[in-house]
Amino acid sequence: MPPILQLALDFVDLHRAVNVAQLAVPEGVDWVEDGTPLIKSEGLDAVRELKRLFPGKVIVADMKIMDAGRTEVEVAAKAGAQIVDVLGTATDATIAECIQAGKNYGAKIAVDLIAVADPVARAVQVAALGADYISVHVAIDEQMRGLDPFAILAAVSQAVQVPVGVAGGVNSETAAAAVAHGAAYVIVGGAITKAKDPGLATREIRRALDEGAVIPTTLFKRVGAEEIRGVLELVSSSNLSDALHRSGVLEGIRPLFPGARLLGKVLTVRTYPGDWAKPVEAIDLAEPGDVVVIDAGGVGPAIWGELATNSALQRGLSGVVIDGAIRDSGDITKLGFPAFSRLVMPNAGEPKGFGEIGVPIRVGGVKVESGDWVLGDDDGVVHLPQSLAVEYANRAMDVLEKENRIREEIKEGRTLAQVVDLLRWEKKV
Repeated sequence: MPPILQLALDFVDLHRAVNVAQLAVPEGVDWVEDGTPLIKSEGLDAVRELKRLFPGKVIVADMKIMDAGRTEVEVAAKAGAQIVDVLGTATDATIAECIQAGKNYGAKIAVDLIAVADPVARAVQVAALGADYISVHVAIDEQMRGLDPFAILAAVSQAVQVPVGVAGGVNSETAAAAVAHGAAYVIVGGAITKAKDPGLATREIRRALDEGAVIPTTLFKRVGAEEIRGVLELVSSSNLSDALHRSGVLEGIRPLFPGARLLGKVLTVRTYPGDWAKPVEAIDLAEPGDVVVIDAGGVGPAIWGELATNSALQRGLSGVVIDGAIRDSGDITKLGFPAFSRLVMPNAGEPKGFGEIGVPIRVGGVKVESGDWVLGDDDGVVHLPQSLAVEYANRAMDVLEKENRIREEIKEGRTLAQVVDLLRWEKKV
C-alpha cells in the first residue's frame, strides 16, 4: 500500500483550516486531521464540517484523550471521526476504554506516543491492548530544540505489528525518510498549512512519499547548533523578537544606513567612554563572521570610524554594534559595513586601553556575552543568548512561516483582522 498522507490542521480558526484543506486535500491527502488546537477552539463542529466537506476522506479527531475515554471517543465518532487519538501517557484503563468505545461506535483508535518516556515499551503494551494505530510524535516544542522522530520511529515500527505513523516536522525533504524508517502513515502539518501554496506543497510531499524522492525545501525544517546561521540568515529581527516573546531588542541601537543587515556570533568589548583601544584590539581577536559588540556607556566621543571599519573588513567580520558613538558614517556607508550604534558624531576619543574584551556587558539595556548571537536590520538589533540559540532560531523560522501563510490569505482579499479573527480573540473582561 502507498504511504498514507495525513494533513494535520492545527489552526484555532475553522475558516483558516477549511481554506487550507480545500487547497491541499485534492492534491493527495488521504486522512484529514482535526488538530487539537482546532478541536479545543471550535469543538466537534469542526469534525462535522470536515466530514461534510470531504466525505470521501478519513477524518481524524486528534482528541489527545487522557481520561473519560469512552465518552470522548463516543462524541468524536458521532461527530464523524473515523480515527480518534488517545495519548500513550494515559492509563491502560483509559486506553482500553477508548478501544472498546471505538468498536462500539465504529472508530479506530490511534495511540499517540508524544512525551512517553519509553516509546518502544509503551508501543508494545498498547498494541497488546488492541490499538489500531500507533503514532510516533515529537512535540513542536521539542522540534524547536532540533529533535526529530526517526530513530524512535524505526525502533517502534520494528517492535509492533500495528501500523505506525509519524509526526514531527516532516517536510518534502524528509517524507521519504519517514517511510524508510517504517511509517505506514505520515502526518504533515506546517509544511502544508504554512506554505504559500498548500496545494503545491501537498503535491511535492505526495511525490516524495510515492517515489521515495527528496525534494529540497528552505522552510519547514528545524536545525541543530551547526546550522543556526543558515536559519538566522532567512529571518528578520522582528521574526526573532516575536519568537523571543517580543523581547531581545537592544533599545536605542540603530543602523548607520538603510538596508544594513548584521548577523553573527558576538565578541564583547567594554570600554571607557571615548577610549577606542579595546574596540580596535578586539578586531584582531574576533573570528571571521563575528560581530564586535561594544559597551561604551551609551555616550560619546566616537570609538569607531572608517579605519576600524577597514580593519574589520580585512578580518572578515560581519559587523559592529556600539552602545556609544560612531563616526565617518559616509565612508562606512560606502563600504557597506553593517554598523549599528546609539550615536553618530565627528569627534573621536583617545586610545587609553581601559576596559576588557570577552566579558559580560550591557548594551541597549540587555546583558550580552561572547558567543551569543545578534541579528540586525532596518528595525534595529535583537540579541539571542547562546543557550537559547537553537530553539529560538527555529522558533523565529516558525514565525516567518506563519506570516508567509497569513500574507497569502490577505492577498486573497481579506484584511488582517479578518484572517486572524481579531475581535473574536480579544481578551474579554
